[in-house]
Amino acid sequence: MTSISFSDLSSHFTYLITIFLMVAGLFIVVARGNLIKKLVGLGIFQTSVYLLYLAPSKLIGGTAPILSPDFSIYSNPLPHVLILTAIVVGVATLALGLALVVRIRETYQSIEEDDILASDSASVKTS
Repeated sequence: MTSISFSDLSSHFTYLITIFLMVAGLFIVVARGNLIKKLVGLGIFQTSVYLLYLAPSKLIGGTAPILSPDFSIYSNPLPHVLILTAIVVGVATLALGLALVVRIRETYQSIEEDDILASDSASVKTS
């Protein structure tokens, strides 16, 4: 049986945080009935994906890719650009989700999933 040392865990700290955020966000999305809480869980999950993508892209000692005889190690800027785009898409998704929650609240007078499903099933039975 192998033992895990502190240095092994500290070298993969960003991955541990990423996994924790991913599991927490997914749990919030699945386990909560409140639509706002589901959107918060989705935001946490999206943040974990950003971290997962950015963690391996940073090189220690790497600089911006501007050619200079002073530097020999360069960081790739593409992951950072892609994550910036993903953040913009994530904010737009969250805004759309919040707008849908407002419309659902206006229609059903609740943002709890159980209340909405009960209201829908009651309206189907009466018609």
